[in-house]
Amino acid sequence: MREPLDDGPFYHGTKADLKVGDLLTSGFRSNYRPDVVMNHIYFTALPDGAGLAAEIAPSDAEPRVYLVEPTGEYENDPNVTDKKFPGNPTRSYRSTAPLRIVSEVHDWTRLTPEALQMWRDRLAAIRTDDRAEIIN
Repeated sequence: MREPLDDGPFYHGTKADLKVGDLLTSGFRSNYRPDVVMNHIYFTALPDGAGLAAEIAPSDAEPRVYLVEPTGEYENDPNVTDKKFPGNPTRSYRSTAPLRIVSEVHDWTRLTPEALQMWRDRLAAIRTDDRAEIIN
């Protein structure tokens, strides 16, 4: 895997209500395959990408995007880098080290109800497809 392309800023999308200084860690269930507990914490250099992750996260809570800083080494997310897309066009990364919350970001683009439903339908198809592997 190639070296990460970005030095930041980085964003993480979630439905958790977090405070500045809180740490995000791995060890939670995947939004894409709930039967998988993740060994990494995922983040992106695109605020709207983090917003998408927040909106599709399971919960009725309000989606949130946070500006985060990695506390350790990170790498390109192999679930999208070169496996599904050449290079890293989604500017997605992962780390086994925690991410520290720097601030909440409010200027990200929300999905339309139709786009959100399309993503939920795609996720439902992934969840039932045994070939939809997550590199953990």
